[in-house]
Amino acid sequence: MQIRFVYAVSIALLAAPLKPHAAAPDSSGSTAPSSVAIVELFTSEGCSSCPPADSLLRQINLKQTDAGQLIIGISEHVTYWNDLGWKDPYSSPTFTERQSAYASRLSSEGSYTPQMVLNGRDQFVRSDGSALERALRDDTRREHVALHIVSSTNSSDGVDVRFSVAGKPSKPFEIIAVLADDTDRSNVLRGENGGRQLQHVSVARSLTRVATLRDDGEQSVHVSLPGGFATNGSAGHHLILFAQEPHQGAILGAATMPL
Repeated sequence: MQIRFVYAVSIALLAAPLKPHAAAPDSSGSTAPSSVAIVELFTSEGCSSCPPADSLLRQINLKQTDAGQLIIGISEHVTYWNDLGWKDPYSSPTFTERQSAYASRLSSEGSYTPQMVLNGRDQFVRSDGSALERALRDDTRREHVALHIVSSTNSSDGVDVRFSVAGKPSKPFEIIAVLADDTDRSNVLRGENGGRQLQHVSVARSLTRVATLRDDGEQSVHVSLPGGFATNGSAGHHLILFAQEPHQGAILGAATMPL
């Protein structure tokens, strides 16, 4: 099955053909991607320009490009819209601070929504589909490591994860763990999106540094659960691990699996 994004309502969407990743949402399946592209979307339910970006993330999340890249989306809801009529229930200062750190390095305009950041290297407004396509293409020529989630075990206070890394990078890197909801919906009562039902995918509920590595090999870490996050409930969740250079630099590899 091929998916081609087209131009709609004067917004250029990603033009590269994508196909569902055979192993989604567990990247440990038999169809291994050639590389993984983490697309972080900084968004807010208080922002009227953000729902189309949320829709785009739903379309590209866990799809694989013709070049073999697996796209893993992360929806990170920021807090600076919360005093403008609607408090986003998924927002966290963690994501606001993370976007600010990217902005200091990547954006002369500062923080804004909706903003996409690909593998910690390239940032663009959601409407610039050609920039996303170009960033995906450029990323295939960069250094990557193969990160694999070997196993995960849920407990009452967190998730015990064993992972492996193959391909030693040129400098140390950090392992970042994200616990995310598969999907979420909100009936927004006030603010710019008042009266709308919004849908989100891969909504980050926590984002923490769990290890610092200098060599490849296997390691085990414990990822604590955020408040209100239950892995034994009916709602779907997943774990994302990615390897990122210190000081929120380039993302070199990633993997995901359901919880």
